[in-house]
This record gives sequence, structure tokens and C-alpha cells, in this order.
Amino acid sequence: MERTMKHTAPFFPILSRTLSVCTLATLITFQSFLGLPVFASSTSPSLSSTIPDLAVQPGDATFADGGAENEEAFPANAGGDALPANTDEGSAGGPAVSAPSALLMEASTGQVLYEKNADEPRSPASITKIMTLILIFDALESGKIRMDDSVTTSAYAKSMGGSQVFLEEGEVQTVETLIKCIVIASGNDASVAMAEYIAGSESEFVAMMNQRAAGLGMENTHFEDCCGLTDSAAHVTTARDIALMSRELINHYPQIHNYSTIWMDTITHVTKQGTKEFGLSNTNKLLKTPTNFTVTGLKTGSTSLAKYCFAGTAEKDGIRLIASIMAAPDYKARFQDALNLLNYGYANCRIYQDTQMPALPEVPVKNGKADTVPLTYEGEFSYLSLTGEDFSAIEKDLVVQEYAQAPITAGSQAGWLSYTLNGTKLGQVPVLFAADVEKATFLDYWKGLISQWLLGSPDEPPMALPDTLENALKSNLAA
Repeated sequence: MERTMKHTAPFFPILSRTLSVCTLATLITFQSFLGLPVFASSTSPSLSSTIPDLAVQPGDATFADGGAENEEAFPANAGGDALPANTDEGSAGGPAVSAPSALLMEASTGQVLYEKNADEPRSPASITKIMTLILIFDALESGKIRMDDSVTTSAYAKSMGGSQVFLEEGEVQTVETLIKCIVIASGNDASVAMAEYIAGSESEFVAMMNQRAAGLGMENTHFEDCCGLTDSAAHVTTARDIALMSRELINHYPQIHNYSTIWMDTITHVTKQGTKEFGLSNTNKLLKTPTNFTVTGLKTGSTSLAKYCFAGTAEKDGIRLIASIMAAPDYKARFQDALNLLNYGYANCRIYQDTQMPALPEVPVKNGKADTVPLTYEGEFSYLSLTGEDFSAIEKDLVVQEYAQAPITAGSQAGWLSYTLNGTKLGQVPVLFAADVEKATFLDYWKGLISQWLLGSPDEPPMALPDTLENALKSNLAA
């Protein structure tokens, strides 16, 4: 329901948002399965959802993810045993998380639904490439590069170890092909090739990464390379910062999901040795895990230093969640932790999005070259509910200035639209001036008077004199 619009004198309020605190609910879990591509199904899922063993099929390409070792070669839980049904917080009613650091975030609002040591800096391995991808798409958006640009592999890019797509020195691939190599196969060589193409050198690109991270509020992050291969103790991020940069990537560049949802693909190497096809296999095994939500990405990472990390994204009923996992003990544990977090989130939250925001009036302008100025909303309003509230009881209250004093700058605040539910304020959206209005001059005033005299109706009231001009004329007459 909507309240009557109220007017106030000019003001510059501070936007505030209040979100409710979550209540815990029972986790939704799924039946375990084995093998690909056929999955067993059941109308009564078991109570222990597990990540399957994804055996490498003949002809599949395999890659180490981020470090010098293949993730399958890491010890612990290498067999098909299910993870314990409850570990850590799971026994207290929350999601079971075995990793020492984790966070669950809702993407549209940025609200955190669960966190565990979320601000503890750790090595991220190939999760680093999320920031690399942000800068790639920044460059595409600005027009600095294009998807069909040709990128030549340097000797330095070719020398990268760990997960790679085996680019040769002098080999040419398009920007889009290299994006696929980074997203699907976690190619370190492809990451460096793109870093050099955009910034001239990896070191300059890393400086851009750190600047972009600071702009996102990633307070506990410092990058020293563009792919996460480094073993430097200074190359760190946190579960919270991973969620922040993942949110930026999927919100600002949703086309990333066109690549992060590809399970297998191929590229063509054209070198001095000839032409050959090379298979890309996605390192995100959640893509082939049966769930009641859609897995949309995003990035894995593992080295002996970082252990097993994962930034997972998913969507269901318009709700997009981000699960970040750091330093899980093995590759299956990181996916199980992410699955538990996502199940927990979708079992507990609903989202309200205002698709019918009230129409905005034009505000009268004093002493301006225009009589009125249009208004616009700064953005849309979303509210994440974790307590099952009745969204039909949400009330809207639109407050805008009664008039505006010229000069007016487009984008400055003119009011707000606030939302309340059962007396509790949920948040508000700023209302902004949508156009500039210059202050009227003495000449503008006389033009207005002449126009009104020639074209106006005799019943119209005379044009109001701007305050400053009225005072000036009175002073001249008194003299």
C-alpha cells in the first residue's frame, strides 16, 4: 500500500537501510549420485547431499587449478565417501561448513546470510582470476578492447605453470577465446596474456587490480599476480572480499554466466607445429551436481598453500546467492560446503523487489531558467526477508521537496521513497533531480515578461520576479 505524498523544504538526507536478521531453518539436502552424465533420481531425496566423484572420461582434458599440482592429486577424501551430515555449525542448526573461512551473500542487496571467519586473510589461488575478469570486462565496456581482438601470447605468458591451456609463444587467440580459457579451464597463461594486452605488463595490470579492489571496499585484499599462482604470503584476500568482487562481476557483467556455465568446450591452437583442437573442462563440479537451484558459476582455486577455494553463484526464484569458501581440506569438501550454504540460503530467504514505484512529479523551480525540474529514482528497491513476512503489508512513503531553488545540478537529491513493514523501516531509495537548471538572469526575466505579454492570457497572473532581481529593482527605484 502507498501513503499520500508529502512535501518538505529542501534538505539533503542520508540514505539509511535497515534489514532484518535471519532466522535459521532446516537445510534442504539432496540425494548423492555417482558418475556422469546420467544421474540417479528419487521422489524422496536422502538427508545427506554429497558431491559426486567426477571421474575423468577418456579424451577429457585435465588441468591443475591454480597451482603446480592437479587438484585431484591432493590428499584426503579422494574416494567416494559422503561428507559427514553435520560438521561445525551444522550441529547448531546452521549450515555445515568444514572450511575454516566462508561467507554466504545475497547478490542484489549485498546482505550477508552467513559468515565464518570471513575477514581472515588467506591465499585465494585462482579465485584471483575473478578480479582479472572484472578488469577484462571493464576494458570491454569502455571500448578499450573488443571480443574479436587478436591477442599474441608472449614468452612470459607461455611460461606460466599450474593450470594452463598450453598457449605457445607467438600464438594468437581472440579476447573471447582467452576469456573462455580463464573461466572454464582456469588458464594461468591466458590470464597473463590478457593482463599484458590490457595494461602492457602483468605488474601494471596487478596495480589496476589492487586499485579496483580498493574501490569495491575489499579492505583485506592485496594482489601480487593476476592468476593466483604466486606463493607469496602477501597475496591474500578474504571470504567477504571474494563475495564482494564476485557480486561486482555478476551484477555489472551478467554475461559472465555465458562462460561460467559451460561444462566443456574446445579451442584451436594454431602454431608452427600446425593446428590442433584442445579440450576445456570446467573446474566447477557443482555444474554437474543435482540441486533444486540453478548453478551459474563462478570460480575455483587450489594450491598447496591456499588449499581448496571456491566462489559459487546460483539462482532460484529471482534470488541470486554467492557462496565463498576458503581453505577447504579437499576438493569435495569445498563443493559440499558451498552446496550446504546455498541450500541453507534458499531454504530461508525470500526477496521483495518493487516493480511499481510511484510516479514522480515535476518540482517547481524558483529563480531558474526553467519553471519545473523532473525527478528520477536513484535505483530500484530490494529487500531480503529471512522471517517469512507478508510483503503485501509493505507501505511506501514518497517525500519530495515542495520547490527547488536554482541553480540545480542533475543527480543531487530531491527526496526519497521509504519502505516500512509493520512499523519497521526496511530502507529507502533516494529521489534525484533529473536535469540541470541554471539560475535565471535579468535578461531571462525580461524575455519571460515580453513572452507573457505577447502570448499569455489576460487572465494569467503576472510573472513572478526572482527574489534577487526584485530587490535590485527596488534599490534602483529608491535611488
